[in-house]
Amino acid sequence: MNYLIGAFKRQCDISIIFSDGKTRKKASMKKENGQTVMVPLFQSQENIAGEVIVEPLHGKKVEHNGVKIELLGQIELYFDRGNFYDFTSLVRELDVPGDLYERKTYPFEFSTVEMPYESYSGVNVRLRYILKVTISRNYVSNIVEYQDFLVRNYSPTPTINNSIKMEVGIEDCLHIEFEYNKSKYHLKDVILGKIYFLLVRIKIKNMELEIRRRESTGSGPNTYVETETLAKFELMDGAPVRGESIPIRLFLSPYELTPTYRNTNNKFSVKYFLNLVLLDEEDRRYFKQQEITIYRLQET
Repeated sequence: MNYLIGAFKRQCDISIIFSDGKTRKKASMKKENGQTVMVPLFQSQENIAGEVIVEPLHGKKVEHNGVKIELLGQIELYFDRGNFYDFTSLVRELDVPGDLYERKTYPFEFSTVEMPYESYSGVNVRLRYILKVTISRNYVSNIVEYQDFLVRNYSPTPTINNSIKMEVGIEDCLHIEFEYNKSKYHLKDVILGKIYFLLVRIKIKNMELEIRRRESTGSGPNTYVETETLAKFELMDGAPVRGESIPIRLFLSPYELTPTYRNTNNKFSVKYFLNLVLLDEEDRRYFKQQEITIYRLQET
């Protein structure tokens, strides 16, 4: 009986240490239990190197069939929780089968790693990158340790960035033109624009601009769409008159935005929309929605 109890005790400690862990920039990541931790931040084509330290506990030997480290990029859809889709999978063998009697350090390196997608944690989907160390063993369960890290990829300023001009109206009652200065914005950008009232025959009492995020996951009958309103910005309080124009100036930096993700690994998309909402005195809502592209600009 004592032998069985001992078989399920953790027999060693495993630490995964990045070689530039003290100097590398870190970012916050929310874990499944709701806790927020700071983890290293990488971008595609970087080297990921460090060392794995294995230390047997209680002075006992650890018999094993080999030690390996994997770098995994995974997507988990919450309607299929527990099933991970690996889009990146790299392996380094650290040790051949044998016995561990004392603390042992294994250096590792993954060179110019292709990490095409950013880390993302949404309503119905999670994209994550991990280092996974496995000590393989006979007859008893393997000893496994994980280390999360985040990936962010940067885009240059678009060479073409057209303005958005649209009209919204109700025949013989309301005619509005609105204009945004561009269609692509970086995460710390400012949305500038104007709204022109060409015809106003209904009593508008309020107008606001919303930023909406639409997350689509799955495909076919298993498609799930979640829309979140991330920001509401009041443009006007009171009735406009014909010929009036309202300026728009909306800073994006206070909001928790991500870049636009289009069909990431054929598993999910994240899109952003500007939603112009008008409310009349009878509480009827009129709105016009326009997609915008969000990108991550290299911080200086």
